[in-house]
Amino acid sequence: MKKVAVVPNIDKDRELKDTKKVMEILKKFNVEVMISEQIARMIRYSKQGYTQSDLYSKADLVIVLGGDGTLLNVARHTAYTGVPVLGVNLGRLGFLVELERDNLEQFFEKVFEGQYKIDHRMMLEASLIRESRVIDTFVALNDIGITKGALSRIITLKLFVDEQFVDFYPADGVIVSTPTGSTAYSLSAGGPIVDPNMNLFIVTPICPHTLHSRSIIVPRDKTIGIHIEDMYHHDAVITVDGQHGYKLQPKDIITIKQAPYVAHLLRVNNRNFYDVLRKKLTERGIESS
Repeated sequence: MKKVAVVPNIDKDRELKDTKKVMEILKKFNVEVMISEQIARMIRYSKQGYTQSDLYSKADLVIVLGGDGTLLNVARHTAYTGVPVLGVNLGRLGFLVELERDNLEQFFEKVFEGQYKIDHRMMLEASLIRESRVIDTFVALNDIGITKGALSRIITLKLFVDEQFVDFYPADGVIVSTPTGSTAYSLSAGGPIVDPNMNLFIVTPICPHTLHSRSIIVPRDKTIGIHIEDMYHHDAVITVDGQHGYKLQPKDIITIKQAPYVAHLLRVNNRNFYDVLRKKLTERGIESS
């Protein structure tokens, strides 16, 4: 690895102290450190910064400083290029970020010695269809959500799998999640926890108004269709990893399938999914032994 991009969350690293620290450590390994034009201006970096597209396409590794949300955002961009992502946690314990601030030099040494593995995580591709025309496409690592507006009543959604009708959902919305996203919004809505090494969809209604509405597990080779019913007259949006929204209209159709890309998450320590899960459940106040 000759070129390493450093992407900080400036809300979590306001003075960019952690960013500068990581950059100084990386220079010890004789790699080219790449940062965005914005960060270069903020720290008065002597070299020119990179555009976002160059940052994610020309690097051999992207190091993200922040939390799971920051890593999700970067993973969506790097999925197209296949560049692996390594997260350094600047917040609470996360499922995706790999390292803490301590002993970074030790872990970076392992990376440059090749002592790491890369997790390949399934992603989602959603298409928004309006009047028989695809007007936008979205890629997500965690989930695609279709939710009502803040002041709206319930919305009625019709669920299909491979064009086969499944059910009506009069609800606050529905979440289609990957296994990676099963511990995020889907879990809060009552969905199951799924090992991230599996490849499948989890469809979970949000506050459904029928007692029989429950999560459904769908194979990864299927296409999920969600239709906004004609009777819907309230604000609703489609959200991507809970970070980006797009306003929906009556009769819109959202199709969701496995994306042709995967997220490449670099792993360098012995932390495993079940260790993190146990700690997170305890943190949420759920008893675990």
